[in-house]
Amino acid sequence: MEPKVALVPGGARGIGRHIALALAERGWSVAIAYRSSAAPAAEVEAEARRHGARSLAIACDISQPAEAERLVRRVEDAWGRIDALVHAAGPYHRVDLLAETPEGWDEMFRTNLHSLFYCARLVAPGMRERRWGRILAFSMAGADRVQAQTGVTAHFIAKVGVQVLIRSLARSLAAHGVTANCISPGFVDSGSAPTEELQKMLKTIPAGRLGTLADTTAAALFLLSDEAAYVNGANLVLSGAWGV
Repeated sequence: MEPKVALVPGGARGIGRHIALALAERGWSVAIAYRSSAAPAAEVEAEARRHGARSLAIACDISQPAEAERLVRRVEDAWGRIDALVHAAGPYHRVDLLAETPEGWDEMFRTNLHSLFYCARLVAPGMRERRWGRILAFSMAGADRVQAQTGVTAHFIAKVGVQVLIRSLARSLAAHGVTANCISPGFVDSGSAPTEELQKMLKTIPAGRLGTLADTTAAALFLLSDEAAYVNGANLVLSGAWGV
């Protein structure tokens, strides 16, 4: 059988990188997309090939609809299909709400939410036709409670939107053997947040430790597997009971 194909926007660093390489180790063909991390992306591509997997690293800004379409077409032209979309792109910045700029506000929605829609709408038809597919995205712990957030307001609202979009995709695609699920990490030591910020929050985590990339990848591998075929529209909170 041909290996399954995963497209991982945001796969050059952090959580996306760890998931992409774990899939490569398990025989998946892996395409990662990145905006500016050319050197780390090349490392992921090379390491995936060392595992014997087919791999591609593609420079692309998926917050632009035409770029997202170019990315999906390139992977489909290379390998014939996309079986899983792992949307791990999602930068954030911390700024007081009333100091936020229109440009910064827009960027949080384009990169975290709109890009998921642009990619999902393109991969879904092929998944539906083949009657198998996985769409996995990342929100954040606490987003389901829709609390006030004065320091990461736009990012937080976009992550609330990710959960709504994932549930809507699940409802739309479930009859065709396609699942759409969400992982909501709490404080995970993925390299994206300042170390001092993570350490400050450590005492508030009931588990007594930060989450790891291995924790996140284990959850992702389950949701991408055949064993999770009946898990659809779920939001898996990965927080060590923080925020519960």
